[in-house]
Amino acid sequence: MLFPAVPGQSALATPKKIDRKALVARHAVVQSRIDRHAPAMIGNGQLGFTADITGLQTFPQQYSELAPLLTMAQWSWHSFPNPKGHVERDGLRIVPVRGRGEQPYAWMRSWADGDANPAYTWLRANPHRISLGRIALTLNGMAPDFAQVTDTRQSLDLWRGQLTSSFRLNGQPVTVTTAVHPTADLIAVEIRSPLVASGGLGASVRYPGVDPAINPDPSGWRPRASETMRVVARDARSVQVERTLDATRYRSRVVSDGRVTPGDGAALRIAGGGNGDRLRFTVRFDANAPRGADPDVPKTIAAAAAHWQHFWTDGAAVDFTGSTDPRARELERRVVLSQYLSAINGAGSLPPQEEGLFSNSWYGKFHLEMHPWHAAWQAMWGRPALLERSMPWYVAHLPKARAEAARHKVRGAWWPKMVGPEGRNSPSLVSPFLMWQQPHPILLGEMLWRARRDPALLARYGEVVEATADLLASWPLDAGGRLDLGPPLIPAQENYDPLTTRNPTFEVEYFRWGLQTAQAWRERQGQPRKPEWDRALARIAPPAIEAGLYLPTESATGFWRTAASAACKGTASAPECKNRDHPSFLMAYGFIPGARIDAATMRRTFDAMEATWDRRQTWGWDFPMIAMTAARLGERDKAVDWLFAPLKNNQWGPTGMTPRVHLDEHANDLVPTVGGAGGVAMAQNPDGPGYRRAAETYFPSNGALLLAVGMMAGGWDGSRGHAPGFPERGWTVRAEGLTPAL
Repeated sequence: MLFPAVPGQSALATPKKIDRKALVARHAVVQSRIDRHAPAMIGNGQLGFTADITGLQTFPQQYSELAPLLTMAQWSWHSFPNPKGHVERDGLRIVPVRGRGEQPYAWMRSWADGDANPAYTWLRANPHRISLGRIALTLNGMAPDFAQVTDTRQSLDLWRGQLTSSFRLNGQPVTVTTAVHPTADLIAVEIRSPLVASGGLGASVRYPGVDPAINPDPSGWRPRASETMRVVARDARSVQVERTLDATRYRSRVVSDGRVTPGDGAALRIAGGGNGDRLRFTVRFDANAPRGADPDVPKTIAAAAAHWQHFWTDGAAVDFTGSTDPRARELERRVVLSQYLSAINGAGSLPPQEEGLFSNSWYGKFHLEMHPWHAAWQAMWGRPALLERSMPWYVAHLPKARAEAARHKVRGAWWPKMVGPEGRNSPSLVSPFLMWQQPHPILLGEMLWRARRDPALLARYGEVVEATADLLASWPLDAGGRLDLGPPLIPAQENYDPLTTRNPTFEVEYFRWGLQTAQAWRERQGQPRKPEWDRALARIAPPAIEAGLYLPTESATGFWRTAASAACKGTASAPECKNRDHPSFLMAYGFIPGARIDAATMRRTFDAMEATWDRRQTWGWDFPMIAMTAARLGERDKAVDWLFAPLKNNQWGPTGMTPRVHLDEHANDLVPTVGGAGGVAMAQNPDGPGYRRAAETYFPSNGALLLAVGMMAGGWDGSRGHAPGFPERGWTVRAEGLTPAL
């Protein structure tokens, strides 16, 4: 459907089916020079490969130190030796909890705690993600000089999942085609150049160690004694190696139509072998020894093309062709690129990490409170199979989650915040007290149900939903006539004292929503409602209101008066100014349809947020989150405006990535960067003085945008009309295959 005709705009009598190929093709990423903040990515959800302007990883020094050109897999984890034998209990601190005595939390009161207790540091940093290899061009067996590279042009064909890079090296033309196989962790490369025929142009695969700094680049290039490489199989055209990094082992196999030979150190060399100006090779990585023959380069390129064409045609699509709002094409670009990037970085066998497979932050560990922002869109956009790749993690870790709940003297399953694949919470100033991730397995399961209505889903995830709801009903503290959430608690807006915070507006509504939805799951399976869940539903504290506005938390009395004061307005830097970080109270009537939320009160609260919030300190997922609330309130123009908020963490680069930028009063116009010879040089601060760029990408921005646009275009329970979140004037919206939001 289309909007009805408005002045200056025409409507089609019969909506045309979206031309998926044209939609995707017009947003292909084309770069004619290096953007040091925006290397290209290819991948399959399990393996991510970040490439420079040559299509490989030849010139990492030309890119920001926050864009380290990595090859990372969902399974590529490592831990440094633990000679002190640190275990989880060494990182726990006893915290008094009213009515439940003393309980252990992985709480660091300050970062200085890591100096006093090394267990905190080890437990926080291990395990961590690592990079598996660096694939680069060589010229006469050496790394080429970037000054020899001219006439660069790179195109990322989203429809085929193929990266094509052309340039001149020493005046000679070179074309590099790169693709990742859709089901094997294998990278295929084809190089065409007269320099191949003359024997000068080849490639290398170097296998990095692990740098103790880990973030953002875990690659270590100074070998340690515990880092070894062993050739386990070899012939003229292939070499298979076993890489050992302390207790971590993995295999890699390079197969070429040229010659493959071991190089110096942990490296393999690839040279042409009588195929004229063409050199083809594949590089495979496996946690264990690979079985069978590897698909060759043509088969990999064909398989990648078939995979991505299916991806783009099988799910939902949104097309803004015909819109007169000048922002429409840019929003369409962001939507297309976000689907591509999220499929690579947020659709693997583990819950996604905030920088995905692009680089490391928080040691590469994933944050469970971010899981819906990364991946909930996949069910809404007709791609529930992508979301189901990570859902088994909850099933597998249910015993640990039950044990964590028991340690806190409550029932059910307690889901941690910052974890690696082993499921252990990491010590932190904030992590142990966040609780808004607790209902997430119910929300993700419900979105899968809404997408498929498959009874098998109820059986597959029913136990996880049941155990999660038991936690939601038993964790709130009995306060006489009601149940309180916290303390101890830190809400999604993380700038509150965990020992005094009580009843955040979003969390009290989200806990109730989770319990109500879990009851619906029981009823769908022919089971009776759980009385203890209904008792909790009736007693959970209401969202707090003061002076006609929702408070972020019940314990934050006077919040809006202080936020509007001269001391706080615009620049919330004083300790009493809490009008910063995520305005998460809005999520109670946007992200979810809070049953107890009064729309008029939320509208006034929304207006107060717009008038007083320190917008400098918002994060990438905040803008789509705010847009969702605006849409539910009927503020269509504001919904779009917030998607385009001109703020530091809402910058969308040429590849569709958004940075993570922090306030830093010490940051200047010039910032240190890695020089060409490994020294330190100065580069222009991309964000200006007073800001520090902490990451080149923040994938919750992409997933949240898709969730918001899916809601605005596809509607939500109780919405009316077509594309109810978009303005009727200036926007032509065609949507196919969307499941309405909650």
